[in-house]
Amino acid sequence: MRRNEDVALLFDHIAELLTLKNENPFRIRAYQIAAQKIRALSDDIEEIARQGRLDAIPGVGKALAAKIQEYLETGRLQYYEKLKQEVPITAADLLEVPGIGPARAHVLYQSLGITTIAELLEAAREHKLRDLPGFGPKVEERIAREAGRLVQRTRRLLLGVALPHAEEVISLLQPHPAVEAIAPAGSLRRMKETIGDIDILVASRQPDVIVEAFANLSVVKEVLATGSTRSSILTRDGLQVDLRIVAPDEWGSALLYFTGSKEHNIALRGLAQDQGWKLSEYGLFDREGRRLAGRTEEEIYHALGLDWIPPELREDRGELEAARERRLPQLVELDEIRADLHVHSDWSDGHDSPQRIVEAAVTRGYEYIAFADHSQSLTVARGLSPQQVREQHRLIAHLNERYAPFRILHGAEVNILPDGTLDYPDEILELFDLVIVSVHSALDLPRDRMTARLLRAIRHPAADILGHPTGRLLPNRPPYDVDLEQILRAAADYRVAVEINGQPDRLDLDDVWSRRAIELGALVSTNSDAHAVRQLEHMRYAIATARRGWVEARHVVNTWPLGTMLEWLERRLPARRYRRSSQGIRN
Repeated sequence: MRRNEDVALLFDHIAELLTLKNENPFRIRAYQIAAQKIRALSDDIEEIARQGRLDAIPGVGKALAAKIQEYLETGRLQYYEKLKQEVPITAADLLEVPGIGPARAHVLYQSLGITTIAELLEAAREHKLRDLPGFGPKVEERIAREAGRLVQRTRRLLLGVALPHAEEVISLLQPHPAVEAIAPAGSLRRMKETIGDIDILVASRQPDVIVEAFANLSVVKEVLATGSTRSSILTRDGLQVDLRIVAPDEWGSALLYFTGSKEHNIALRGLAQDQGWKLSEYGLFDREGRRLAGRTEEEIYHALGLDWIPPELREDRGELEAARERRLPQLVELDEIRADLHVHSDWSDGHDSPQRIVEAAVTRGYEYIAFADHSQSLTVARGLSPQQVREQHRLIAHLNERYAPFRILHGAEVNILPDGTLDYPDEILELFDLVIVSVHSALDLPRDRMTARLLRAIRHPAADILGHPTGRLLPNRPPYDVDLEQILRAAADYRVAVEINGQPDRLDLDDVWSRRAIELGALVSTNSDAHAVRQLEHMRYAIATARRGWVEARHVVNTWPLGTMLEWLERRLPARRYRRSSQGIRN
C-alpha cells in the first residue's frame, strides 16, 4: 500500500509546482483532488493498475491515469521532472509564509529567484520586496516577521531543549477542568534527538475554552494563530508551541496519527486496508463506516492484531512485525536505573562538590554513583594529576563512610591518546573502581587510525566503559570517522560497556547504533555525563535514546545491584578486589 502514498505525494508536489508557475487553478485543483482520492483508497493502487482501472478512481481521468501508470512502471514521471527544471521544488516552501499566495510566490521566484524561506527573509530585511508588484512596505514588514518565525520553526531543537518546554506548557494546561487528556505529539513523543515542531494534543469537549486557556498561559509571549480546534503560541523563550484539540472519542486515533512517524502510520494504514478497513486520525472504521476503535491507541493496535507499540519504536524498523509476533522488547525504564556512572565534580570541569552530588544522587533514589573526572592531559577541563587522583581517592573513602550504605565509586574519564594508549600509567589506573575511556582530542584521524586507536583502548584491562563512542556534538560536529561496527564487536568481545551519553548535544551512541550494539551482544551504560547537579536529569535523555534503540534493562549495566556491579568490575581488573578488601570498604 506504500505506493498509494507515493503517488499521492507526487501529485501534491506537482500541484505545488503548478501553483508557483501561476497555472490554471482548475488544473492545480485536479492534482490536489486526485492526491486526496488516492490516499483514501482501500485497495492497492498497483493492483488497480494491473486491472486497468486507474481511470475509474474518483478524480482520476485518462490523462492522470497515464501519468500514474508511467510512474508505477518506471519509478519516474517525465512531466514532473520537466516541472522541477522549470521551478525548483524548494520554492513551494514560500507558500507556507502567511501573506504569500501563488501570485506573490510567482513574482518572488520570477523577479528575485527566491526559492527558500531563508532567502525570502534576507530579501525582506534588505527591503527588496516593497517595490515588487503586489507588495509594498507593510506587506514586506509582515513577510519579514512571518518568515522569521518560520525560519525559527525549521531550526530543529535538541530534545533536551524541546521536552522541558513542552512539559511546562502541559503542566500549566493539564489542570484545566475542560482537559480530559493531554500529551506531546510528533517527534517529541517519539523522543527523537532533535525536534522540529513542539506539538501538543488535547482531548476536550470544549475546544473553544481550551484555545482561550492556552492563549492565556503564563509562558505566552505572543499568540501566533487561533482557530476552533487549534492554536499556536510563541513562548517567552522564543519557541513556538502548536496545540491541537480533538474529541475524546477520537483521542487514541488522533494521538496515534499525530505521533507518527509517517512511515509507521503508512504501514498501519496498510494493515487496516488489507482487511478492508480505513484508519485515519478520526478512528478505525470497517467497510460500512462503523467505528471499530479510536478512543485509545491500545484498542486500535489490538484491533489490527498487534501489541501496543511504545512511541519510541514507531519508525517502521520492524516494530510492526515484532508487535504481531508478540516479541516487542521490554524497553528499559528510568526507574530501573540504580546508578549514574559518568558524573563530573568540581575537581575537574564540574560545577558542584562531590558531597553535593552524592546528596543529589541519594535524593534521586540511586544505590550508588561513580565520579568520572577528566584525566591529566585534558588541561582545558582541569584534568586531575596523579597526585590529585590519590587525594580524591582518600576523599571518596571518607564519603563512603559518611554516606553508607550508599556507595561512591572512584572513577575517571580517561582520555584515549592518539596512539590508543590511556592517559594514566597502570599504577594510577588500578586506583580507580571504574574507568571510562573516551576520545577528546585529535578527532580528525583517518578512519583506520581512529579505529585502531579505539580498539587498543578497549583491549586495555582497566577499560570498563567506552564513553560517547562517536564524539559527535549536535548539531554542528559530526561523528569522527571510525569503523563503528568493528568497535562494537570488540566491545562485546571484551565485555566493555558502550555508553549512551545523555548530554542533549551528544546522545551518543545514537538509537540506530545502540540497537546494533545489543544485537552484537555488547553491554550498555546509560549516563548523564553531568557537570552539575541539575544535569543528573540528563539520564532521562540517555534512557530515551536507549529505548529508541530497543534496549532492555538486561542490557544496561547501571540497572545492576551494587554487588553485581562490583563483581563485574573486579572480574575486569582483579587488582580492584585486593585493594578494596585490604581497605575494608568492600560491600
